[in-house]
Amino acid sequence: QFWAGVKRGKRFMADGKDFTVALIQGGVVSPGGFRTSAVHCGVKANASALDLVVLAADGLASAAALFTTNLAQAAPVILSREHIDFSGGAVRAIVVNSGCANACTGPPGQAHAKLMAAETAAALDCAPHNVLVASTGVIGVGLPIDRVVAGIRTAVPALARGHGSDAARAIMTTDLFPKECAVTVTTPRGAFTVGGMAKGAGMIEPNMATMLGFLTTDAAVSPVIIRRALEASARDTFNAITVDGESSTNDSLFALASGASGVAIDDATYPA
Repeated sequence: QFWAGVKRGKRFMADGKDFTVALIQGGVVSPGGFRTSAVHCGVKANASALDLVVLAADGLASAAALFTTNLAQAAPVILSREHIDFSGGAVRAIVVNSGCANACTGPPGQAHAKLMAAETAAALDCAPHNVLVASTGVIGVGLPIDRVVAGIRTAVPALARGHGSDAARAIMTTDLFPKECAVTVTTPRGAFTVGGMAKGAGMIEPNMATMLGFLTTDAAVSPVIIRRALEASARDTFNAITVDGESSTNDSLFALASGASGVAIDDATYPA
């Protein structure tokens, strides 16, 4: 119903006044304050296949995340949950690899996830707990961590606003096409943008499906409010999808708010 309203140009209500939502071309770096880079580092055998992404905010962003409810959880899920809790929802970057899930890999897998965060943090001059990690691909296989580290060191200097479509392709595994979207939201306080990308094709079941999702906005939102919005929106979207009734070890959904637009979201403007 919401998207049908967007397509009809329907006006919605927030803070006692109208707001509008409009689809635009773009994806995860359409909101201001974010850059991304995608490279082939060698996790995937195909030398032309992008398999590593760094999504970075220009400064610390407010963040929230939801993770798989599977009792078997991959090393990146465990680490990202620890980091977002420890930082209080202050995140500078997310580093993502495809082609290997780093799941069911024991202590070496945990060490590899920590090294991915540490290398990204060093390249961005931030603390490791301000970096989240996500992996997708084959389960039960160790990461070629030397290649991943080299990829991170290549990707971070290449961060730019124009690489969003490359990032959406780089997180794909069995997907047949990249998935990205962006909207602008015009409120009485001004306009802000929300963008995102996701991957997932098989092993889709309710409660996170089997996928990775990355959402960004340049609205100024506290970690508490962005968590509230993420949980509410996922209830009727990512948590309402079924393909074959299987859940994954790696399901993760992230949301980051840079505040670059200057439009503050509080209880009054929360509906927008």
